[in-house]
Amino acid sequence: MTTPGRVGLGILGLLAAMALLAPVIAPNDPSDQFSDRAYAPPSRIRIRDAAGFRAPFIYKHVLEDRVLRLYREDPASPVALRWFAGGRLVSTASESPLLLFGADALGRDLFSRLVFGARLSLGVVLLGTIGAIVLGTLIGGMAGGLGGSVEAVLMRVADFVLVLPGAYLILALRGVLPQVMSASEVFGLMAALFAVAAWPHVARGVRAIVAVERVRDYAEAARAAGAGPIRLVRHLLPAARGFLAVEIVLLVPALLIAEATVSYLGLGFPEPDASWGTMLQDASNVRVMAEAPWMLAPAAALFLVVLGVQLLGSTRASATVLRLGDTRFPLTAATARR
Repeated sequence: MTTPGRVGLGILGLLAAMALLAPVIAPNDPSDQFSDRAYAPPSRIRIRDAAGFRAPFIYKHVLEDRVLRLYREDPASPVALRWFAGGRLVSTASESPLLLFGADALGRDLFSRLVFGARLSLGVVLLGTIGAIVLGTLIGGMAGGLGGSVEAVLMRVADFVLVLPGAYLILALRGVLPQVMSASEVFGLMAALFAVAAWPHVARGVRAIVAVERVRDYAEAARAAGAGPIRLVRHLLPAARGFLAVEIVLLVPALLIAEATVSYLGLGFPEPDASWGTMLQDASNVRVMAEAPWMLAPAAALFLVVLGVQLLGSTRASATVLRLGDTRFPLTAATARR
């Protein structure tokens, strides 16, 4: 693996570990609201005070102006960090919370909400991507392997879905469903919507590859040996692995932005559950971005995921994707030579 691939793998591994270990690494409960901490700045961890070195600590933030949201550190009120207390890696007393990324409009710990939000945002995107890949591979494989009327019907269905703008399709389908739903129901619903909106891109590419491969000598030999249509399709699908790798690289960022958009518009995960899209609602105000830039932490997390996928995918993918208008035409190296 090349250096960019290792960097991408490291970024994605770090984010995945952050999501899995959220209850341990989050200093506070993501739904806890701390009074007089609205838009509080990030806590600065220190190891030296006027008396010299001591254990890591923070100074308590004091609200000086409630209207202007001005805070200052109180050197007379050092707060020691507590390690491995209450099942958390690091924390402080509740009256002086550790706010690594600052606080939001309700005084909630932004870092804790970010790591717990990674579970929802990354989880729904991962499930939606898997669903789109599986559904698209099955339908595209059947269309390319069987041909005839089956191929015509399946590809017309795919074309119909492709004509509809993906983002608007997801928003429209979500909008006609009940607005009040639990987090688990929203999770499953959004993953299903993402799979439904994204599978045609995968299906068209797989169909093209399988249709080319089924006339090659090894496919004819398998057919002559008595392989049925289903078995033949299974025999041809490995030829699409490079294309599927490219599709994953393209789908993960697209669906991640789709989740952020749906949640940003209030159609995603309900409060107080945190996802990166719902967290960005507070950052949409220009004044907030200017006075509390730490509110853009979810946007930075989105950027890191996209960067990690692109760096890893650039070294793992072996297919070429040509974009013509809104339709993607995949070509493997073998197909391109023809």
